[in-house]
Amino acid sequence: MSTYFSTLDPGVFDAIGVAGFGLYVLNYALLTFRKIQTEGILYFVINAIAAVMVLIGLSHSFNLASAMIQIFWVGISVVAIFVRLRGRNGATTRLQYKA
Repeated sequence: MSTYFSTLDPGVFDAIGVAGFGLYVLNYALLTFRKIQTEGILYFVINAIAAVMVLIGLSHSFNLASAMIQIFWVGISVVAIFVRLRGRNGATTRLQYKA
């Protein structure tokens, strides 16, 4: 399978990475204009997909700092999705902060 990816035009990886960037911008715009909310999972699903797409783009021309940011976004998005899905089932534990 890796031989297949090595035969692909580098422009394909760049296009996927740029599309991921576009998803980030679209997601932020949707949030800014209140078309989506962070209480649901859609925002975090789009963030995770965008991060994976940028990671795919980085696989051709690697940058450690950028890869670390994308891995963080995937991880935090997965956690956020899990927390929200768990909350839908009524199994949430709310933390109470005392001042």
